[in-house]
Amino acid sequence: MSDSRTILIADDDRAIRTVLSQALGRSGYQVRATSSASTLWRWVEDGEGDLVITDVVMPDENGLDLVPRIKRIRPDMRVVVMSAQSTFMTALKAAQRGAFEYLPKPFDLKELLAVVERALAAPQAPAPAEEEEPEERLPLVGRSPAMQEIYRTVARLTTTDLTVMITGESGTGKELVARALHDYGRRRGGPFVAINMAAIPRELIESELFGHERGAFTGALNRGIGRFEQAAGGTLFLDEIGDMPPEAQTRLLRVLQEGEFTTVGGRNPIKANVRIVAATHRDLRQSIRQGLFREDLFYRLNVVPIRLPPLRERMEDIPLLARHFLERARASGLPLKQLSLEAVERLKGHAWPGNARELENLMRRLAALYPQETIDAEAVGAELSEAEPPAEAGMRGPETLEQAVERHLKAFVAAHKDGLPVRDLYDRVLAEVERPLLRLVLGATRGNQIKAAAMLGLNRNTLRKKIRELDLPVVRGLG
Repeated sequence: MSDSRTILIADDDRAIRTVLSQALGRSGYQVRATSSASTLWRWVEDGEGDLVITDVVMPDENGLDLVPRIKRIRPDMRVVVMSAQSTFMTALKAAQRGAFEYLPKPFDLKELLAVVERALAAPQAPAPAEEEEPEERLPLVGRSPAMQEIYRTVARLTTTDLTVMITGESGTGKELVARALHDYGRRRGGPFVAINMAAIPRELIESELFGHERGAFTGALNRGIGRFEQAAGGTLFLDEIGDMPPEAQTRLLRVLQEGEFTTVGGRNPIKANVRIVAATHRDLRQSIRQGLFREDLFYRLNVVPIRLPPLRERMEDIPLLARHFLERARASGLPLKQLSLEAVERLKGHAWPGNARELENLMRRLAALYPQETIDAEAVGAELSEAEPPAEAGMRGPETLEQAVERHLKAFVAAHKDGLPVRDLYDRVLAEVERPLLRLVLGATRGNQIKAAAMLGLNRNTLRKKIRELDLPVVRGLG
């Protein structure tokens, strides 16, 4: 493209200034680059430039401190902040001070050029209101690319009341993200109320959520206030939303559509003044196909989806997380410990089925049980082995389908010491999974192929074809 607009760059790293200047110059922009915040500020005061790209840490001033000053005198000036610090607080402060975008270093040049193009094309936004700075604490920890994207998303969402759906395995920190959205958002002055759908009896969920009137059901001796009323003006965190029973799903959908609700046994509508953040470890799309979750409710909740990666997908964050958890252990009264390099490598070799929660528990055990100041790999290995003896593997929670299939395939490989059979291996594995699955579903539906096809998400003709191919008996039951 050809563009006569000018980009102002401030970074104390000569190599970064050179790379950015060359890349932006090739894209047709005029570029001025400096190593100091004071020079950048003088250019902005003089009315130069159409866009600022600034580093955070510079010799004479923090780049983040420049952002609100720039926005006060040049409200139309977009500022892109880049930083090697790469923490949630950096992303949050950049967003709260009015930066157009935050880019963690190292960044992709194509991404930066796309951000520049978006910034110059974006309509003018009002300057952010002055507000109290967030405390320097880290609700979210990690510098992996996956976590950087989450930081940026959460930072943007703190200025909105949009409904958020957080997905991820158990122990990945879904409630931490929900609390960050509340603690640093517009509703932080209100209450944060959490309710776990899996922990409440099905017959009590509606009363817990919406409250009840006296005499609404047996044992309702007084009026009960529900979580929606308790969270008024704040955030309602609906944890394990995939476990919500159908009747409660219907009432929740009505609240999201109409913005009001009635108590159980009540008639007068009550305005729902809450921000909804939902979370689940389940695949809700699969639950929809199985008829267990309403599709219309899913789309009402899934306005902004956030997927938290399991720890095995961000192993580079383990050293930072381990130090963070050891510091938290010290803050709670346990001795301060550190890990040897070999101990850190041992941590990286673990599969972490319990994710960050499992790592935190391990750090607390190490801090409590070992007298030495530096924890070695032998101690880490001993605790990992002690925590997961083979005889107690089932105690880690229900085995997922993926884990069961992997365990079966490992046994299959071990049984073929002379090498795997190479012919039709893919089809053989699929057939082994399909056969028991179809048998179970046909049994659950008493041989009703219409119901079985709907449960499986298959066309009836496809199901019939698979029954023939796999030579499955179909016995129709009574009732």
